[in-house]
Amino acid sequence: MHLGIVGAGGIVHHCLEGLKDVPTVKVTAIYVQEKEKDVAHKLAEKYDIQFIYTDYIKFLKDTTFDFVYIGIINNLHYEFTKIALTHGKNVINEKPFTSTLKESIELIDIAKQHKLYLFEAITLLYSPNYTYVKENLSKIGKVKLIQCNYSQYSSRYTKYLNKEVLPAFDPKFSGGSLYDINIYNIHFVVGLFGEPLHTKYYANLGFNGIDTSGIVIMEFENYIATCTGAKDSASPSFAIIQGENGYIKINSATNVCESVDICIGNSVQTINFNKHDNHMVNEFTAFAKIFKDNDIEKCYDILDHTRKVIKIIANSRISAGIKFLADEN
Repeated sequence: MHLGIVGAGGIVHHCLEGLKDVPTVKVTAIYVQEKEKDVAHKLAEKYDIQFIYTDYIKFLKDTTFDFVYIGIINNLHYEFTKIALTHGKNVINEKPFTSTLKESIELIDIAKQHKLYLFEAITLLYSPNYTYVKENLSKIGKVKLIQCNYSQYSSRYTKYLNKEVLPAFDPKFSGGSLYDINIYNIHFVVGLFGEPLHTKYYANLGFNGIDTSGIVIMEFENYIATCTGAKDSASPSFAIIQGENGYIKINSATNVCESVDICIGNSVQTINFNKHDNHMVNEFTAFAKIFKDNDIEKCYDILDHTRKVIKIIANSRISAGIKFLADEN
């Protein structure tokens, strides 16, 4: 897999660092805004990236790469992905995949129409510890409750309290706690249990109507899941699945799945199959393998999972009265 990078922010730095441990992926080009050109040159030198672009169309015409990784501000994911797909590029799009369900459906349709690969970059789906949870879920018996909490005080929240609104807390840019961190909890639950019957989002809203924290309640036929995400306060992050015979606990935020406790009766065992500190290594290894194996149907199965999650977070957001600029399109 040959990759072109879009963006020069923190997630791109983390991605490039992880890709050093993925020999099946080679980065050949990077696109940035003109004001980020100095940063791009430093990244190109550090990670041996051959070409730097400040024109997106010229970037997409570069034939040295077949995949585009989009690691930019949330509200631009849809636009940049659509343009890349219509130029014949496969795309790996950072979370959240899109701001609205309508946008997701359109992008998925375009990818399928042109037989292109399209992924949402959600690290937990490719974690070996998450795979272990899937394979051992039946051991805890009939599931009764699922609790997920990903809470991390944001340095940007201090500025927000002083009325300095950065994109992470701006509805114009599809910000907020649900779309930034609680989305991992939603992915965690949907990946294991499918779509809920009902969802409701109870959010703490800031002065501009954005959610700084909140809880999504997901009702299934025989059990309930609560997904908590906070950027205005801190808490130990975890996920617990409670069954009649025991429980499974993730000892970290769900995006990392750092280790797993499985308790059956009075016996507790801790499992950790992670081999990499950078949790993006597993997902890019998986993307490259799916592409190499020409397994586009697997790609589309994963896309269907993404569609379900976007449907849930979009409906949850709307239920809490949170409006994005993207809703007007």
